[in-house]
Amino acid sequence: MSEQTLRKSAATAPAGRREAGKEERRRRIIHAAKEMIRETGSTGLSMRALAERASVSLATPYNLFGSRGAVVLAVLEDVRDFRARFAEARTGDPVDHILAVVDLGVDYYLADPAFYTTLWREVFNVSGEVRSAIYNPRRDEFWLGLVNDIAAAGLLREDVDTRQLLRQLDHQFRSVMLDWVAGDLCAISLGPTIKLGYALILCGAASEPARARLEARVARCQAELNNAEERKAREA
Repeated sequence: MSEQTLRKSAATAPAGRREAGKEERRRRIIHAAKEMIRETGSTGLSMRALAERASVSLATPYNLFGSRGAVVLAVLEDVRDFRARFAEARTGDPVDHILAVVDLGVDYYLADPAFYTTLWREVFNVSGEVRSAIYNPRRDEFWLGLVNDIAAAGLLREDVDTRQLLRQLDHQFRSVMLDWVAGDLCAISLGPTIKLGYALILCGAASEPARARLEARVARCQAELNNAEERKAREA
């Protein structure tokens, strides 16, 4: 190894260790923030308490993120690996695909309800940063792609505007999430309720050749919701 290479390695090693240490502190802060959001039911984190939980100095969260809001947004970025799982949920039928994506999303929410109910409360706070972080153009384009796949398969009438159709699906989704966050809808009924709403809306936009196919999805989703409600009644 040449002397120049040795000098270069000696110079880059400390920098690499510094970056690794910075990334480790960043991960600790994000993990601590997620725990605190879950425990307190609020995204209004105390930076002092956050630093203590993450075992870093008070200045570190500010140095790495800049503000409390930026920490919360980093937590959201950290949990967005479900986008990759959504992409893998593809089935041969585009309607089944969008319903499978709903199931995957609901599975995430129900696996950590204390965390996600807090985030959704912030979504319904129209002035909050969390709302704009969750509902953003990248997210809209992902869901629009799913709706466009349904249209491309000839399952929708030609006069249906897919962006407006997506907006109606979103309205239905958010209203169901509000009921869940408010405690008016039990966890077992969350996914089936969203999927039945989607199936009914898509059925209303169905092309004539696809109507029977979409009606079958409505019947299936309705049966799933009925089964969920019956199960809940038995457990009560």
